[in-house]
Amino acid sequence: QVQLVESGGGAVQAGGSLRLSCALSRYTTAYHSMAWFRQAPGKEREGVALSGSPGTTTYADSVKGRFTISRDNAKNILYLQMNSLKPEDTAMYYCAARAGWWSRLHPDDYTDWGQGTQVTVSS
Repeated sequence: QVQLVESGGGAVQAGGSLRLSCALSRYTTAYHSMAWFRQAPGKEREGVALSGSPGTTTYADSVKGRFTISRDNAKNILYLQMNSLKPEDTAMYYCAARAGWWSRLHPDDYTDWGQGTQVTVSS
């Protein structure tokens, strides 16, 4: 079984930047679509960004223009560059993956998940 391991979270001030990484434990061709989700205390898990079919990305409206998702297929790593961070971005961030090219950011659509990395943005 392939494991997804997130890293890069931390505490930053509003306006700052972080880059999250999601590394796969071994090479696999099974994951066509990979995405980032987040969950704040007391809230439902929500989609942040999706890397689907080659060259296509999808973003939640709340992060468009601030976050960028990218993949390094040679290294089996998914990234999320987060700029202009806001206190409302504070959450646990999760990496998720699934087979097949996908364009929807809904947690029920993804089969494999990492353990999460905490992002805290202070005002």
